[in-house]
Amino acid sequence: MSFPFEPARTAIRHSGNVVVVDLGGRVTVGEGAGLLRNTIKELVAADHKHVILNLRELTYVDSAGLGEMVGACTSVRNLGGDMKLVSPQPRIAHLLEMTKLSTLFAIFPDEAAAVQSF
Repeated sequence: MSFPFEPARTAIRHSGNVVVVDLGGRVTVGEGAGLLRNTIKELVAADHKHVILNLRELTYVDSAGLGEMVGACTSVRNLGGDMKLVSPQPRIAHLLEMTKLSTLFAIFPDEAAAVQSF
């Protein structure tokens, strides 16, 4: 199965004291994984402790992208915070289940529930 190339993109929003990172496109080795790494690094440097990754527009993630998600979660938790996932597409949700990463991340069907969980 091939996927059309769609570069990774992020947008940052705030909902109270929670930072929402809208993650879209393909997060793969190279640029996509680096974009996620740099985005989280900036948030951690600014002492943001409550982070949500909105995966609604994420179309594909490879092992490097999954590794960056785990690293991002670790960085936020090292600050005493937490990172939660919202709205993964069925294919991404299945991948998170298969890799057992669904046990690492709290995954919510919608942003309001994730924000309220902090």
